[in-house]
Amino acid sequence: MSLILSEQLAPLISAKQLTCIREDRILFEQLSLTICAGDIIQVEGPNGAGKTSLLRILAGLSQPFEGEVYFQDQAITHCRELFHQNLLYLGHLPGVKGEMSAIENLTFNLALHGLETDQVEDDLAQVNLLGFEDSLASHLSAGQHRRIALARLLNTKAPIWILDEPFTAIDKQGVQNLEQLFLDHAEQGGCVILTTHQDLTLAAKRMKKISLTYRLY
Repeated sequence: MSLILSEQLAPLISAKQLTCIREDRILFEQLSLTICAGDIIQVEGPNGAGKTSLLRILAGLSQPFEGEVYFQDQAITHCRELFHQNLLYLGHLPGVKGEMSAIENLTFNLALHGLETDQVEDDLAQVNLLGFEDSLASHLSAGQHRRIALARLLNTKAPIWILDEPFTAIDKQGVQNLEQLFLDHAEQGGCVILTTHQDLTLAAKRMKKISLTYRLY
């Protein structure tokens, strides 16, 4: 199947004829897509349909059985460092270390990805963690762990955001704040590719979807 999004803009990321096989089962095959600046894309489908596998392939973290992923028309296998400089990927797990405080976790993650760390307190305040900066992550809730991870979005200049279940354990207000952040990012020339089981309030004309189905074979 082939899905073309925002044909009028040059693509930030695209893929041609992707086939993904896991444990002898074809999750999806011959999937082609083009994602441009300004696009907000939701990958949807039932558990086991291959949503996380597709995100990992698009992020260059897994290899497809067949097909190729491109960053601005260059195969990411040929420009991996440049691609990763333009990518922010957040997986299903928040990647928070329990023995470190909220501010230490955020500072460590930002520094690890070469991002600025001088605004970490303000960033934690923006994700409603004011007063929890020095709390050990092991004493915080799953939702607070997720917000520590999501605070990275406030610092990155990467145009491509690939986010696996970013709304997990986030309250209603947090969901609304994230949706606005995604809109702002898209309007500034970025793109967002995400999976979620949440019902989003973004206008249907603003959100585009890639639908995967569960296959038994």
